[in-house]
Amino acid sequence: MSNPTAAMLVIGDEILSGRTREANAYHLAGRLGQVGIDLREIRVVPDDHRVIVDALDQLRAAHTHVFTSGGIGPTHDDITADAVADAFGVGIEVREDAREHLQAAVGAGRTLTTEHLRMARIPHGAALIANRISGAPGFSIGNVHVMAGVPSIFVAMLDDLLPGLEAGSPVVSSELRFDVGEGRIAAPLRALAAEMPGVSIGSYPFRDDAGYGTNIVVRGTDPALVRKAMERLRAIHDAVG
Repeated sequence: MSNPTAAMLVIGDEILSGRTREANAYHLAGRLGQVGIDLREIRVVPDDHRVIVDALDQLRAAHTHVFTSGGIGPTHDDITADAVADAFGVGIEVREDAREHLQAAVGAGRTLTTEHLRMARIPHGAALIANRISGAPGFSIGNVHVMAGVPSIFVAMLDDLLPGLEAGSPVVSSELRFDVGEGRIAAPLRALAAEMPGVSIGSYPFRDDAGYGTNIVVRGTDPALVRKAMERLRAIHDAVG
């Protein structure tokens, strides 16, 4: 059986403008590979309600899981929760358990502000994703998992979320360095990829202080098949010198 698939929806004008460097997709891709969920698509959209809804509708229909980052804070441009509620056709309101998480984070003696309570607004029927850093929870509804854009909080939320998700066979990978350009090994790599469709073979050229070359990475969910492909790859390496 094939692994479950996933897409990531990164939400925020600051990503598209270059104001903020996106880091969450890199982390998500690595973690999903470890648990056997295949990340197939990453999409970045602005803080636009209709665009977010349309993207969610497309991605959740195409994949087992959709992970979002960004847009669940206290400011006017944090509109992700409302867009998710709209995509699922449900209401949204301040929920008591989300309020309690926020109260615990700010302290029992402090009054929650209107801005705090914006972060406690949860679509009807959603399950909370814990946030051990700032208290403001994410949430899951259907196959959509809504998390913060701040990388440290995204990482913490993902740690809470992943153990309960449908997963598959972890991806294993091996790498071999060739001190030749891609052109020298393109033909035998093409033949190897055609012969072994059960693994993914990636070719990544590089240039460093010692010169240039190509790193070849073999990835797959069957460790024995990855080992076999690496044996063939080493034979190609020895042949090209």
